[in-house]
Amino acid sequence: MALFDNVKGFGNQVRGLDRTAVMNSTRSNAKIMTQRLVGVPLMLLMVLGLMTLPVPPFVLDSFFTFNIALSIVVLLVTIYVLRPLDFAVFPSILLVATLLRLALNVASTRVVLLYGHEGGDAAGKVIEAFGEVLIGGNYAVGFIVFAILMIINFVVVTKGAGRVSEVSARFTLDAMPGKQMAIDADLNAGLIDAETAKTRRTEIAQEADFYGSMDGASKFVRGDAVAGLLILAINILGGLAIGMMQHDLEFNQAVQRYALLTIGDGLVAQIPSLLLSVAAAIMVTRNSNSQEIGEQIINQMFATPKVLGIAAFLIFIMGILPGMPHFVFLSLAFLCALGALLIQYRQKLALGESFLPGAPPPKAGAGGGRPGGPGGGAGSARQGEVEGAPPVARVEDENRELSWDDVQPVDIVGLEVGYRLIPLVDRSQGGQLLGRIKGIRKKLSQELGFLVPSIHIRDNLDLMPNAYRLTLMGVGIAEAEVYPDRELAINPGQVFGPLDGIKTTDPAFGLEAVWIEATQKEKAQTLGYTVVDSSTVVATHVNHLLQQHAHELLGHEEVQQMLDLLGKKSPKLAEELVPNTLSLSQLLKVLQNLLMEQVPVRDMRTIAESLTNLQPKTQDINALTNAARMGLSRLVVQGIVGNEREIPVITLDRSLEQLLQKTVQQAGSDGNLDGIALEPGMAERLQQSLQETVQRLESEGKPAVLLVSAGIRMLLARFVRHGVPNLKVLSFQEIPDNKHITIVATVGGQ
Repeated sequence: MALFDNVKGFGNQVRGLDRTAVMNSTRSNAKIMTQRLVGVPLMLLMVLGLMTLPVPPFVLDSFFTFNIALSIVVLLVTIYVLRPLDFAVFPSILLVATLLRLALNVASTRVVLLYGHEGGDAAGKVIEAFGEVLIGGNYAVGFIVFAILMIINFVVVTKGAGRVSEVSARFTLDAMPGKQMAIDADLNAGLIDAETAKTRRTEIAQEADFYGSMDGASKFVRGDAVAGLLILAINILGGLAIGMMQHDLEFNQAVQRYALLTIGDGLVAQIPSLLLSVAAAIMVTRNSNSQEIGEQIINQMFATPKVLGIAAFLIFIMGILPGMPHFVFLSLAFLCALGALLIQYRQKLALGESFLPGAPPPKAGAGGGRPGGPGGGAGSARQGEVEGAPPVARVEDENRELSWDDVQPVDIVGLEVGYRLIPLVDRSQGGQLLGRIKGIRKKLSQELGFLVPSIHIRDNLDLMPNAYRLTLMGVGIAEAEVYPDRELAINPGQVFGPLDGIKTTDPAFGLEAVWIEATQKEKAQTLGYTVVDSSTVVATHVNHLLQQHAHELLGHEEVQQMLDLLGKKSPKLAEELVPNTLSLSQLLKVLQNLLMEQVPVRDMRTIAESLTNLQPKTQDINALTNAARMGLSRLVVQGIVGNEREIPVITLDRSLEQLLQKTVQQAGSDGNLDGIALEPGMAERLQQSLQETVQRLESEGKPAVLLVSAGIRMLLARFVRHGVPNLKVLSFQEIPDNKHITIVATVGGQ
């Protein structure tokens, strides 16, 4: 009992400590928040005080030192930051630093004009040091140094940074629609989820805001440089007038004292201004890669030993010329040659580590045939023997009896790639195609309602190096060519200029496109093109083909899995559906018909109830399909018009519809439509009329829906499937009660 009391008392103490810690933490957070809230206003009030109130020289020295330190810190941050958006507050800091520097100019001007006649450190130690030490006490030299700094800052750095900021802001804003379309394309293809799309859109908006702010902030820097020149002239003229008229100084003495202090004051302000101008120039001219600028310089300037080798040779030639400083040139040539040898040695070492000891280096396109190689990483191997295999293993393979294990099953879905596309499917080489295909399978499985089979990827030396082929049940259904080192600029319908590159068409949707260099991406987006990389092109094509052939991906095993899932939630309904109402094969055919008409089968409960409640009972697959579609009518219509209440529809001419109904009735009571064919002339005229109407509706932004009676819906759905693929065929019974139809066109076969 005593032990229990001790434990209980200890627990109370711990809880008391926890409450105390929480209260202390809350107070600390509140204190920090208060400091953050009042920090910026206090700083602005301080800047205002520097402009209006007299400041002692010691305080002025402290602020000058702080200003120099702030400029150095900002410059170092811009050098080490990975992306411009990681320092998005830079324009605001630039404005505050500029205001602080101008306030210090006003305060120092007041001190110089009031106490400049005393000379020495009358205006503070910092101004004295810049006037005496940096320019040697010679105001003529000071004028020249100050003029050179002004030229560098105003004419070179500030003007160039301002122009780059202006162009970057304009191109960033112009490229926003193309980037938004690229995000929408990736989202629709299942390559990214909604949260990732939201994050990328936010980054695009932040990027536009940042470059727009930098365009305005560069004007502050340029104006500060002009203000520094005017303040210098005013201080010298004012100092001479005050020194000679009020303090009775000689002209030479007044020039000596006031000029030195004024130039020292100008240099104290101009050096931080130059540092911030350089920081702004670095920020707007750097790339958006997630690398430090030093790492980018090393990787891009010193990646090739040939560059340093040629430079060493040219410097050596210059060094041996008569009259040249031989030691300096020859020493630099030696260092360049040493650097070239070091880079070459590291490249050979890195290349050698990728091979197994004693194994020959892979040939072009090799690696896909080895497990763990580029192709092996995709889950497949090249057909044929692997180079370097032990001879004993080959002899054993020849003597072994054949078995069913030697009969390779046909892949349901396969992707074959040429050897130049192997890096796209090799994660060790930065390939992203595997991850994107996995995202496609996940998205399609959720949308369609069954698990889409895995896609087996293998390299195929029979293909062109840049080609790929998608196979279904071992048979190729599509083939295209991509360029891994380029990007595809797709014409969405309206662009503002041509692009240089390899002209082609988008393999998924047949749109006009151009394979461009990566450096042309910003220009292409500005002109209105949608720019995607080669992995996205392949993934989008695969997604489009899988949607078109979804009915062929569904088999008996998948249907049984769907029944098992239905049985866990509705066991009686699943038992009534199979085998009491339909066989597994009949249910498979119904689901395939739904998928063939792009109707998802994820609502298995509604499909099962529609089939089991059908009266009278029938085994006709077409009738069963129509019953399932009626049960899914809300889903079918929502997939066409969304949440709109009005459904614009196309109807058939009354005489044509009666003729088709009579044709179907004469085909027999079994409902088999396979042998029914329209008269060729009438079929051609009907197809042409439907195509023209669909094109007109698409130009108006309206969905294309053909509304017919239930008896001929299946016949017309098969008729328009290949000739007019964008046309959806509905029956009157499939229109939900909360929807209203509006007839926009009537077509006939005449």
